[in-house]
Amino acid sequence: MARLARGGNLADAGAGSRVTTPAPPRPIQVTDCSSQGALHGRVLELLERRTDANERFFGAEAERIARLCELMAERFARGGRLLALGASPQARSDARHVAVEFVHPVIVGKRALPALALTGEGGQLGRQVELLAEPDDIAIAFEVGDEVAAAVALARARGCVTVATTGAGAEWEFRSPGDDPFVHQELGETLYHVLWELVHVFLEHLGRSERGGGASSFLYPFLDGEARDREAVVADVRDSVLAKADEIAGLRAETLHTSGDELWAAAGAIRGALDEGRTVLAFGNGGSATDATDAVADFRAAPTGWPARRALDLTEDGAILTALANDIGADAMFARQLIAYGRPGDIALALSTSGNSTSIVAALREARRRGLVTVALVGYDGGQVASERLADHVIVAPSEHIPRIQEAHATALHVLRELVEVSGG
Repeated sequence: MARLARGGNLADAGAGSRVTTPAPPRPIQVTDCSSQGALHGRVLELLERRTDANERFFGAEAERIARLCELMAERFARGGRLLALGASPQARSDARHVAVEFVHPVIVGKRALPALALTGEGGQLGRQVELLAEPDDIAIAFEVGDEVAAAVALARARGCVTVATTGAGAEWEFRSPGDDPFVHQELGETLYHVLWELVHVFLEHLGRSERGGGASSFLYPFLDGEARDREAVVADVRDSVLAKADEIAGLRAETLHTSGDELWAAAGAIRGALDEGRTVLAFGNGGSATDATDAVADFRAAPTGWPARRALDLTEDGAILTALANDIGADAMFARQLIAYGRPGDIALALSTSGNSTSIVAALREARRRGLVTVALVGYDGGQVASERLADHVIVAPSEHIPRIQEAHATALHVLRELVEVSGG
């Protein structure tokens, strides 16, 4: 895998650079991939599209991302919060994903940072910003549209740092190459993961955490040792951004190459079930819960113009989840819902970065007892889900780095969604 270039023209690297709002994406056309050779060719084409976009995007934006991390750290150090804005179902999943990553860091030794997801369920986004935004906050938006643009404008007027992955009128806007909405979302997910990972570098440099990389020094070893001047830290963070972009490019390729046959088989099983009136029931914990939300959104209302498909998000109803967790235990959160909603022939779509989550294991076992088709996306070596073959179809993103696993899962889910349409022939 070729590494990203460390140079390039960054004439537009300032915060004030603006991009035009991209045109709405054209419906993605699917082709007949009924033969194994055609399938592999299509998956390779989808991978190449992502590899190229990843290299172009992060090669051009690495320094701006580093400087945005620095600015965000200054805001957090002053007591600011991150406000993640999303109105559409897909954007809501990103807003929630950002919030959970900052509030509940998965890397040992990292402090929790305040983040709120302001989504469509809470009412009009601009009204929520008007009520909650404070001058030291940071607002990040994930979609185009008048409602989001108005909310960003309100946040900016309030004194917030504003960030967008689309042309929403933010100070810091990041343009995704091409017009594939799935690739756009995947690059956005890597972007906010990198912001979350590397904002801590500057917090530590500012003396707000323990000196040095500590338990997470494997992520940015350059922090250990004597203090560095700010510009040297910016340069090191820029290189770290590029290294993380290389890492996800490699993991994305490995996941699609090693699990291509599983994805195709899962897509065929899902398409067959959907054609018979069955339903996809998706679930996961934490960041994986937001991936389940995104998967359901893409089945119900794909941004590519494909037909709407039946799907339920088992992570969506907080009253049900907390009742089950409180009265029975968190392990039963999804298994009990499968008892209530699942029917023979439905599809249980499970996500777990470790492959060992007890709520996921319990749900897959319940799904199998009830005659559901089971599909699991896992990380590391696949964990218990893979070793005990708890799902009919297991897709593994072989990494020990949770943000990269989740990014590879996003790609696998998007490819799976396309293959569901392709497999109908």
